[in-house]
Amino acid sequence: MTAVAADRITSAAQAFSAATHLAADFAPGAAARDRGRVLPHQEVERLAASGLLAITVPAEYGGADLPPSAVAEVIRILATADPNIAQIPHSHFVYVNLVRLAGSAAQRERYFAQILDGGRIANAQSERGGATIADITTTLRPVGQQFRIDGRKFYCTGSLFANLLAVLTRLDDPDGRSGLPPGEYIAYLPADSPGVRIIDDWNGVGQRTTGSGTVTFEDVLVERDQLIDRSAAVHAPTGYGAFAQLLHVAIDAGIARGALTAATEFVRTTSRPWFEAGVTEAIDDPLLIQRFGELSVMVTAAEATLTAAGAAVDAATGAGSQTPPDGGLAGFEPGGTVVGSEQENAAGRASLAVAAAKVLADRAANEVSSALFEVSGTRSAAADLNLHHFWRNARTHTLHDPIRWKYQHLGRALLHGTAPPLHGVI
Repeated sequence: MTAVAADRITSAAQAFSAATHLAADFAPGAAARDRGRVLPHQEVERLAASGLLAITVPAEYGGADLPPSAVAEVIRILATADPNIAQIPHSHFVYVNLVRLAGSAAQRERYFAQILDGGRIANAQSERGGATIADITTTLRPVGQQFRIDGRKFYCTGSLFANLLAVLTRLDDPDGRSGLPPGEYIAYLPADSPGVRIIDDWNGVGQRTTGSGTVTFEDVLVERDQLIDRSAAVHAPTGYGAFAQLLHVAIDAGIARGALTAATEFVRTTSRPWFEAGVTEAIDDPLLIQRFGELSVMVTAAEATLTAAGAAVDAATGAGSQTPPDGGLAGFEPGGTVVGSEQENAAGRASLAVAAAKVLADRAANEVSSALFEVSGTRSAAADLNLHHFWRNARTHTLHDPIRWKYQHLGRALLHGTAPPLHGVI
């Protein structure tokens, strides 16, 4: 997969305009792509060429240096049109952020230049077979002056469209020959590296065109300067996990808005009124009007908490005001979470704000995409319309990490003043 010549975006307004333009073009074909599992190669090429994938590159390296809140809004806009396309660059932004937080000067210079030129990063992170998803068995072993990677990864979203793979590995160097501290490392590999095999075997009920299949690594050799120790970003109050989770919230909020828009259009143009309503148009049925009002509130609430969470992540990452935004975000811990520094407080507030937003966006995406059929009637269930792709996408994407643990962290912060953990998934 080669990079494309990319435009340069310099402001949030320009980014939102570009995302809105692309979304308008992507939306009409979303249902058909989903139905036939037509991978969006051309659409992803256009996304890369738009310059949107480089909006977080720091200004000193020639990028727009846009804050997390702006990235989330770009993802939300894209998700209203096609949440598959919106999810494909999720890992891209996360691993550009890792370079910013933990990469060396030379690594930042190299990888940011590739991103500005239209490069795309995909994850090779999750595994199966361990006791939990946190167990990493893909090994990184020193071989002379190089390192060898062996392992198998699943749910590698975006891998079919990527130039670079960000591979989560565990250093296997009991004798300390490499001189690297033990732990987990991300290896930035060209997708066409010898020994890398990208398999198009993703078969989820939803998010069918995200390219989230399997990637295997067999005797893959990497240089030391391709490795980044992730602990500096993940196990410190950097907002790394909150940023990653914020983008998941944006996808779910976008699905909810897209489903509500589709339902509105269908009822306006196609649905017939129930005979007991005594009206000639479905849109005049008072019970439907009531239900649409309820769904509107649900979607608006999800979008509002996404905005508030984005502001909190901005503050935690130094991209916005260092004062927690209004709206009760600091109220998750009325006395102030008892931790070591204001940076840790800011990171904790950001994670909790994102957790609350994730709960509401999860609920909105699943309920509104299901209610689409409730308000639209029997005609909306026709298979050829494929309106169920909203629900399938919502149901699949919201499985990423359980909201029941979001409630746990929010409750513990309130009752015990306990800061949320630093593990990259809150």
